[in-house]
Formats: sequence, structure tokens, C-alpha cells
Amino acid sequence: TVGAHAFICSDSLNAVQVLNHFTAESPLMQHVHRVILGLDATRQIADSSSFVHCFGPANPEADHLSRGEFERFKEFCADLRVTPCEVQVPPAAKALLERGYEVTGLDNINDYYDVRLKHDRLQELKGSKHAGAFTFHKLDLVDASQVQRLFDDQKFDVVVHLAAQAGVRYSLENPGAYIKSNIEGFTSILEGCRHSGVKHLIYASSSSVYGLNGKLPFSEADRVDHPISLYAATKKSNELMAHTYAHLFRLPTTGLRFFTVYGPWGRPDMAMFIFAKAILEGRPITLFNGGDMLRDFTYVDDVVESIVRLCEKPATPDSQWNACDMAPDTSSSPYRIFNIGNHDPIVVKDLIGLMEKRLGKQATVLSQPIQPGDVRATFADTERLMKHVDFQPKTSIESGLHRFLDWLLAYRQRYGQAQAH
Repeated sequence: TVGAHAFICSDSLNAVQVLNHFTAESPLMQHVHRVILGLDATRQIADSSSFVHCFGPANPEADHLSRGEFERFKEFCADLRVTPCEVQVPPAAKALLERGYEVTGLDNINDYYDVRLKHDRLQELKGSKHAGAFTFHKLDLVDASQVQRLFDDQKFDVVVHLAAQAGVRYSLENPGAYIKSNIEGFTSILEGCRHSGVKHLIYASSSSVYGLNGKLPFSEADRVDHPISLYAATKKSNELMAHTYAHLFRLPTTGLRFFTVYGPWGRPDMAMFIFAKAILEGRPITLFNGGDMLRDFTYVDDVVESIVRLCEKPATPDSQWNACDMAPDTSSSPYRIFNIGNHDPIVVKDLIGLMEKRLGKQATVLSQPIQPGDVRATFADTERLMKHVDFQPKTSIESGLHRFLDWLLAYRQRYGQAQAH
């Protein structure tokens, strides 16, 4: 019988939607035997190293595949490694369980924020009718030897690595965590890919790399040499490291500059979560720069769709790349960079107005000066993504916000409140 892997790190994105897309769009993906889906990633490297093994039934029809189909099957049965935005993993993993997979979750449940939310995600799986097919363990990505052993054992084809120490302001308080997670941790992933023959590495960069860039919308062709936070600097470093491995070892790498991803099961330290909880609980909201800041919020389902499509298109050398011009988003090596944003930013204080209308409650707002490391505006140019995969994020802020708030209200009613530190 035919077997294959997928590798996903963290619960930030709806990893199962990734798998479901392959299953729906490619008949060959009906033969998936093994998938790895991650449960939880926070700003701590330990969390960003979470994995989930999903073992599915072998396909009894597999021996009827032609040689060409089998080769395509091996190519597209991606090893996905996904991380931080922490969105929708419980329904994702449940979907895999319902398809007959055995799921083993691996995560380090630290207390950066209230661990109840993390345990509630797990409970969503353990309380399902397929709970007998689910087990949970802990794993720390910072342990390079363990990571390499996993790569050696599983022989991943594609790695989607979104694990990182996230957050701009926290980098002012704990810079060492960013070096450890975003530099050392990313090195573990690069080395794992290098030594185990991974065919495509997709990794998370950030819109924060645009730093002092005052031209809107942000384009992948823009220079990103002036970051204004250590977090942004580590993400820019990841892009440089990825290019180095693409050049030296011909490892195809695709970097994704995410623009404020949000959605169900999101991290409680993110603005969307903080604002909504404060309004519901009658607590004041602190708006930096009076809320006069532009943000390109991107709904998680659109992020997943982008990742799925990019998984099937490994980075290749750009035959038109000119060493005298040096376009920053492509290369003579197998290296690409894409913006993943909604291309429809909203002023933060207007977002509060939408929340007030949807929740039927008035917000109490406290205005504070803009914080060190914050950029005044983010706005994604997604033309390159559209041209490459015939897709760009399209969920309106109104629609995405309603979905997120519906989930939050249902979650609070069912489980109670989850507090951010």
C-alpha cells in the first residue's frame, strides 16, 4: 500500500483545512496514510515546536495507481509544518479524526497565557467520539537533536514552519527569547530540511519586516532594511537564512509575510481578542496613537488557502533574476517571498466601532501614545501571490470579525474566560 506524510507545527492555522483541500482537490490525496498536525504554538519556542501525528488508513486501491500518479502522489503528499496564529485546531484535528485518522498531539503547555485555553483545545479532541484515536505528548523544538531525529525518521517532503516567538512589544521585554526561538529554532528547521532531503520549506516571515517603509501598499519588491523591532529583525534574518540554504544546498524556500492573522481559537494576547474581551467585560481598551493606526487584518481561512496552494508550487530559481538589480523577493536560487494579507486595511478605532455594533455594547477607550516598535500602517500588496497561485485573501473584515466573535461568544459560554497575561 501507499503511505505518505504531512508535517504541521502549531495550532495557529487550520491545518486540517490544508489537508482537506488536498483531499478535495486531488484524488491522489485520498491515499494519504500519515499526516502530522500541530496543536499549539505561542511566543515560546517550546510551544512553537508542537506537532501532531495523524495516522490514516492505507488505501486498498493504491496498487492501481500508475507510476506517474504514484510519483505525483509522493510529491503532493506534503509534510506540513504550521505555527503561530493559533486558530481552529480543535475543529481541524476533529476533522482528521472523523476521517479515520489516529492523531497524536505534541506540545509544551507553558503558561505564557492562561493554559485553560490550551487545555480546552485539547479537550475538544479528547471529548469527541473519536477520542480513542487521539493521544497527546510534549515536545520542545529547541532540542535540535530531537528535531533532527524526527526529520530523519519521517522523511518529510514539504515543511510549513510558522513557529516563532511572536509579538513586537514583548521583544522589548525579553529579547533573548526571540534569538533563541526565531534564530536558533529556525536553524534547527533549516538543518532538518537540509539533511533529510525536504523538497520545499515554507516558513513564516512577518509584515513587521517593512519597518520604516512609508510606501503603501507594502510590496515584496520593497527593501526591508530598516526594521524597528527586534521581532522584525529576526524575521528579516529568517529570510536571509532561508536564502542562504536555498543557495548553498538548493533547498526550495518560500517565505510568507503574514499581515495580522485572526480567527477562532486565536491567541488571547492579540488585539482582536483583547478588544472583544474588554468590551464584553466592561473594561477599558487602550488604543495606541488613539487608534489612528491602519491594520490589514487577514482571516485564517484565507491564510490556509494560500499555504495549501503554495505547498504544491515549490520555489524555483527565477530565470529573469539579475545580479546587478537583485530583486529582493526572488533569486537565482530556489527562493520566493510572498505577502499574505487582505489588501483591505482598516483603521483600528473603526474596528472597535464594528465590534461595538456586533456585540451591542459600548467600549471604554483610553488613548496612549504610539509604542516603540509599532508601525503606523500595514497594507499588503498581494498581486504576486495572485499571479503565482491564482488566489489572494478575500474575507472582508466584517465577515471575518462576525465569525470570530461568534466563536468567542460560544467559547466563553461553554468554557468560561481565557485570560491573556
